[in-house]
Amino acid sequence: MLFEQLSEIFTGLIGSTGYFGIFALMTLESMVAPVPSELVMPFAGFLVADGRMNFLLVVLISSFASITGSLVSYFIAYHGEREMVHRFGRLFLLDKTELSWTEKWFRKHGDSTVFAGRFIPVIRHLISLPAGLAKMNLRRFIGVTLAGATVWNTFLLWTGMQLRENWGLVKKYSELLDIAIVLAVLLFAAFLAWKHLKRHGKV
Repeated sequence: MLFEQLSEIFTGLIGSTGYFGIFALMTLESMVAPVPSELVMPFAGFLVADGRMNFLLVVLISSFASITGSLVSYFIAYHGEREMVHRFGRLFLLDKTELSWTEKWFRKHGDSTVFAGRFIPVIRHLISLPAGLAKMNLRRFIGVTLAGATVWNTFLLWTGMQLRENWGLVKKYSELLDIAIVLAVLLFAAFLAWKHLKRHGKV
């Protein structure tokens, strides 16, 4: 199962490299890499509860990593050629009109959108791209990203501390989570396809 395999890879990396592993994985998590924080931070919490890591240090490192990864994506979109971004958008069936709407939305509601996006699976990996495309104020972007990431990371860390010896429960339900993730992705893809076809008068 994908979830269980990723769990073994990530926990093995953190177990062997410690804080550096948390920093590396959470940096990737805030970019477009498919690294779920739901696997990284709870295991770190287990290590904290086991006395092998420091709670505050894990929070600081994970938050700094989230900012680092988010800024990479932000600056790629901020300084990237608009046509390149438009081509990227076509991968999600988004045309120039829809991307322009996204830019306007971020200029008006960027703060709340970025903050809320840190709590939503998949969205948190991509949220920095439209923020950079809309050239959202850098200080505000860093502030809301740091706030949202810290709250989310700390919650997952605390969850892992509560699980402790029951860490195996994560793997127990991995198959159901795999199915849920696949269904969510398929439904989202179907929605984008329907929206794209409707916009072009094909449905």
